[in-house]
Amino acid sequence: MSLLARDGSVLADMVAQVARLQELPEVADWLVVSCGGNDVLGLVGAMQSPVRSVIEAAGLLAEWQAQFRRDYRRMLNVVLSRRKPVAVATVYDGVPGLEPGLRTALAPFNDVILYEAAARRLPVLDLRLVCDEPGDYAVASPIEPSAQGGGKIAAAIAQLVRTHDPAAARTIVYGSESS
Repeated sequence: MSLLARDGSVLADMVAQVARLQELPEVADWLVVSCGGNDVLGLVGAMQSPVRSVIEAAGLLAEWQAQFRRDYRRMLNVVLSRRKPVAVATVYDGVPGLEPGLRTALAPFNDVILYEAAARRLPVLDLRLVCDEPGDYAVASPIEPSAQGGGKIAAAIAQLVRTHDPAAARTIVYGSESS
């Protein structure tokens, strides 16, 4: 397993990361993409702005979701152009101390990920099911997985690539290794 991700990367950074595939010592069998969380993280300040109504808040969320959808589709097109089996991951939402409103605000972005995966018949690693305990998140930086969470993610990825038949071209949502 090789990791091309860079801490702090956003969807727009995926073009450069995908270009680095040729630097790997071995040809990749699968591309497992976990991105979008930092894009949403960049919106947290704006999400805390006052609004006059729930409808106004929903409208703002819809605008952000539409931009996220455009960026996510662009990123997926780049990844899929490599002609390798691809799986995508949702953004986890079990971060300890995450306000319920922010957890709810993540749902439209995860909806984009699930929709785009289903439209392209890609398997999904649902990190909300994998990192489902407070101990899955790092104490120093709770938006990052802990060693426990990283182990669970690695096990779930291993299960996905071991059991999913990319030729079947169907969306299956994978959770923890035991599910």
